[in-house]
Amino acid sequence: MDASMVVDLGRQALWATVVISAPLLAVALIVGLVVGIIQAATSINEMTLSFIPKLIALGLSLLLFGNWMLGVLVDFTRGIFQRIPSLFT
Repeated sequence: MDASMVVDLGRQALWATVVISAPLLAVALIVGLVVGIIQAATSINEMTLSFIPKLIALGLSLLLFGNWMLGVLVDFTRGIFQRIPSLFT
């Protein structure tokens, strides 16, 4: 195992992390922005008003994207396991 293989594995791991977390982060950003605009327009500054909708939206998006996210993670893990025999040559 040389340094280029380690760097490539690290790059793939970081990319998988970004791809897996992007849908949830995007949903949290959009919901937070909408709730923030509503709070600014109505002058209601209640902390639970921003937390509860984000929690519900993240739960729904996890139900929607969870299968796909798990598939990406399984493909990444399979790729790592398939590379193991080439490490000892």
